[in-house]
Amino acid sequence: MAKVRPFYLEPLKQLSNRLDRLVEGRLWLKVLIGLGLGILLGLLLGPELNLIPKPAVIVITSWLALPGQLFLALIQMIVVPLVIASIVRGLAANRNPKALKQIGLIAIGFILITTIIGTVTGIGLGQWIEPGHHINSESLETIELATATDGTPSQNSFPSAADMPDKVVSLFPKNPMASMVSGEMLQVVLFAAILGFALISIAPKQAQPLFDLLGALQEVSMRVVSWAMSLAPLAVFGLITKLVSNLGLEVLTGMLLYVVTVIAGLLVLALFYLGLIKLLGRYSIKTFVTEMRELLLLAFSTSSSAAVMPLSLQVTENTFGVRPGIARFLIPLGATINMTGTALYQGVATVFLAQAFSVDLTLTNYVFVVTMAIAASIGSPATPGAGIVILSMVLEGVGIPAAGVALLLGVDRILDMCRTTINVLGDVVMCCITDKLLPADADIETENA
Repeated sequence: MAKVRPFYLEPLKQLSNRLDRLVEGRLWLKVLIGLGLGILLGLLLGPELNLIPKPAVIVITSWLALPGQLFLALIQMIVVPLVIASIVRGLAANRNPKALKQIGLIAIGFILITTIIGTVTGIGLGQWIEPGHHINSESLETIELATATDGTPSQNSFPSAADMPDKVVSLFPKNPMASMVSGEMLQVVLFAAILGFALISIAPKQAQPLFDLLGALQEVSMRVVSWAMSLAPLAVFGLITKLVSNLGLEVLTGMLLYVVTVIAGLLVLALFYLGLIKLLGRYSIKTFVTEMRELLLLAFSTSSSAAVMPLSLQVTENTFGVRPGIARFLIPLGATINMTGTALYQGVATVFLAQAFSVDLTLTNYVFVVTMAIAASIGSPATPGAGIVILSMVLEGVGIPAAGVALLLGVDRILDMCRTTINVLGDVVMCCITDKLLPADADIETENA
């Protein structure tokens, strides 16, 4: 009788070899150069110098932003198949249900605790620094945000006890394809997890064809990601040029204190993560930062946890020695639902806009903000710009005009790059800590041909 070969997981070096070449070619440096050149060209085309007529500037910047739009489209197009294939095959790396339960409990606890800390830190810094009280009210009129608000929260509120069962059921996709099309990432993750658990519970001979298909899908997705990454320098150059030239420095300068507040909060989170990796992960902070440098710079450049997922896998497994059964399960999961930096940003943004629009927030409102920030960050896609979209959910729940999001668009690109860096840092820290907390003799089976 022929022997059934075990589930085969391609070595990470084969899956991400094209990404390796991009890293070796100092892609992050090229992106930073593109960022600087984009700012300079944006200033030359901007309203301050007025060297070129406004209609011509719009045409020029629209074409310059084309590579950036292609980059975003490629990442958004491939994120769902990449997440599904990665989570299912990550589950395939470990066929021990007990170990999977332990890994899942540690990861969920880590994500919930750090997300709450991030959101509360953002709210606290926003209350302390009060960036919204320093915003020029003319900026609101300039971008047509002077819409009146009575400070009354919308109908979004905590579900009643009778509604909770329906809310829980709604987390599970009745139509997985519809969830994929609409980008409801939490439902996509749950579908992938259920599919993965179902596949590893049946006979290997029956499950192997689908695992092979998902392996091909994963490799194809990574190839598309590598194509998108090669566009990153031009993408950042064009998008930043368009941003600076259209808005000018006046509006951006008025937002400076808000930017400083968010970045300060993200730095606090980074120090918190480094403290965790020192105490629980038992790594040298200097060594950890050195080994993470390329990954973090690339995350900063691309503004996408999904785009750097192959490199995150490689760093956790090959550089930090995290067991494959942990890394290949948690990195795709973390890239989708571990959004601590995004949660902090939403906390700061909510307080900032409340101050700018003179909306008084009560303790109940703040509890709502924390709850919604957790739910929104967990369910947001790991693609550029997702945070600014889901922020409107939080704002409407506390009586702040959702149109206030437009006030943040001018500086969101820079903040998106910063918070993605913290999100990716959190993913790797979560993997390393889980690997240390799980007993060394835990039966985490991995198969490689």
